[in-house]
Amino acid sequence: MIWIRGKKARELRSLGHGLNPAVSIGKAGITPSICAELDRMFGLTPLLKVRLVGVEGTERKELAEEVAEAAKADIVQLIGKMVLLHRSVQEPSEGSKTTMGGLE
Repeated sequence: MIWIRGKKARELRSLGHGLNPAVSIGKAGITPSICAELDRMFGLTPLLKVRLVGVEGTERKELAEEVAEAAKADIVQLIGKMVLLHRSVQEPSEGSKTTMGGLE
């Protein structure tokens, strides 16, 4: 987990500006169902907005970092109760390459 900075962060922030929070995480923290939902959502899009409910101050930053670590994502931005996460899209490996009708 890293904090994305610079030009890439500006670009991702502009893309994430109009997003609605995909997941809300409360005082219970990161549960297996939260992890499963984050994985499912990251399967659909590489950029997610997460709402952190019921935590204040430094606890919020710590929770954001825990969420990013659990989701195997990077933090783009943390403002108020919202954290914007980005997970790089992994290219398919050569072994998983599919062909049409057995022809390459």
